[in-house]
Amino acid sequence: MIKYLFSLGLILLFESNMLSAQEIQTGAFQYEQYEALLSHKKVALLVNQTSTVGKEHLVDMLIKKGVQIVKIFAPEHGFRGQADAGEKVNNTRDAKTGIEITSMYGASKKPSKESMQGIDIVVFDIQDVGVRFYTYISSLQYMMEACAEADIPIIVLDRPNPNGFYVDGPVLDKKYKSFVGMQPIPVVHGMTVGEYAKMLLGEKWLNTQKNCTLHVVPCKNYTHSSVYELPIAPSPNLKNMNAIYLYPSLCFFEGTEVSVGRGTDHPFEIWGHPNYKKLTYQFTPQSTPGAKHPLLENKKCFGENLIRKASLTKTQLQGKLNLQYLIQAYNQSIDKKKFFNSFFEKLAGTERLRKQIESGLTETAIRTSWQADLATFKKIRKKYLLYKDFE
Repeated sequence: MIKYLFSLGLILLFESNMLSAQEIQTGAFQYEQYEALLSHKKVALLVNQTSTVGKEHLVDMLIKKGVQIVKIFAPEHGFRGQADAGEKVNNTRDAKTGIEITSMYGASKKPSKESMQGIDIVVFDIQDVGVRFYTYISSLQYMMEACAEADIPIIVLDRPNPNGFYVDGPVLDKKYKSFVGMQPIPVVHGMTVGEYAKMLLGEKWLNTQKNCTLHVVPCKNYTHSSVYELPIAPSPNLKNMNAIYLYPSLCFFEGTEVSVGRGTDHPFEIWGHPNYKKLTYQFTPQSTPGAKHPLLENKKCFGENLIRKASLTKTQLQGKLNLQYLIQAYNQSIDKKKFFNSFFEKLAGTERLRKQIESGLTETAIRTSWQADLATFKKIRKKYLLYKDFE
């Protein structure tokens, strides 16, 4: 085994024959693979701050290559990735290039017929984190549908999935379909966006009768066993790799009374509530860029500090959601009827998880209830993999 020391001092172990993150090349990096598709075309991009080639943004690189970019589509958090979670993003123009920016997280989340006019091809290049309720894959689906309806091809420039080394969690019940969960996949799906796009097509999950012409430019030197450190934070409240590994487990708190540290320096690395006074760690959420009005703003919270607990990250790397945080917080709650809110079912993708926790089921029993659906999903998933799997 070779040891790699990440920026926060987290030691991640993986097999010596794995390729390092420096050797992995994203799809965007391989311009020769998609140059001909963009030649003499009016190009639109669905991109954000993570859409880089080395230290250069994809927009800037393509402009230097002579590509005619006519529009930028912006997902949740905006083109520059600075908007709060859930904050509407307005249509505008990019200050640097003057290119029109159309929001996919404003009045509508799906591009209108009018917004697709004057476009010959669309390029999607956004860093995802491999979790069902992270909304970039929902924006991908809406864009694929808009492209199909306008008879415009789409190119997905693939990127590694930092949580692509396992599959876990409840599979979405379509009764709870929403923008934070549009398809019957588990919380952690173990796919890149390129693989997921192929699944959307192959399983006929797009909400259109028209065919979508899809081109995926794969990563080089990536497998689902690779450990990949993101060079740029994918959203304002996932500031580092520890938060990205903890996110699939801690995001369930967004459907509860519990703060996950939005409005602090460590979102998705801590959790707590003012009433959990048996717990010793303290923090106070405050209004900050990317978290203008966080839950429990200006209230002292008591909870758990996961910032330096390396063993928690190793648990994630072994391929497992951790439900103990959620169960522990529920047990600490004074008024258990107010612990969950209506958003929880959308995040979980099922009503069963709430009921299981309320009835006092153990984590082992809850995890057992997922296994049949996970086995079915894994069979579907294998049909669309572009990279060697972790199994």
